[in-house]
Amino acid sequence: MQWKEATLHLRDKGRTLYLIGNGASASMASHMAADLAKNGHIHTEVFSDLSLITAISNDLGYERVFSEPLSRRARAGDMLVAISSSGRSPNVLSAVTAARRKALTIVTLSAMDPDNPLRSAGTLSFYVPARTYGCAETCHAAVLHHWMDLVDVAADGRARRTRRVVR
Repeated sequence: MQWKEATLHLRDKGRTLYLIGNGASASMASHMAADLAKNGHIHTEVFSDLSLITAISNDLGYERVFSEPLSRRARAGDMLVAISSSGRSPNVLSAVTAARRKALTIVTLSAMDPDNPLRSAGTLSFYVPARTYGCAETCHAAVLHHWMDLVDVAADGRARRTRRVVR
């Protein structure tokens, strides 16, 4: 499976792209969701609503903060991009399990321990042999931006070398 082609297929079929992560990975998930919606014309979702996060965490446990809304909203043919530097975040792994049950395409980005469970959990998995969070996060951001650029060019038919600058 090629990630770009799978993403374009997702867009063309009107499916949803879910992106998840904790901390800096959550920030990257949100950033990519915005860029892919704006530039790639893809329906994206991140679970960053504070009321949703605190309600699920309080009532069901933080390990279900992503899997619970994903299991209610996702449909077969959607895609989940799961980002975790350690590859061991229980809430991310729980979401991957929920995504597998729903027949989603699963893309994972992990680092640190080469035996982390997220590394082998995706339809397509990216592993970075980084030992620090800074290096892992920087590499994940580069991979995500490269993917975004490929989708952006495919959506627009040309590279967007100039962007409107608001001063």
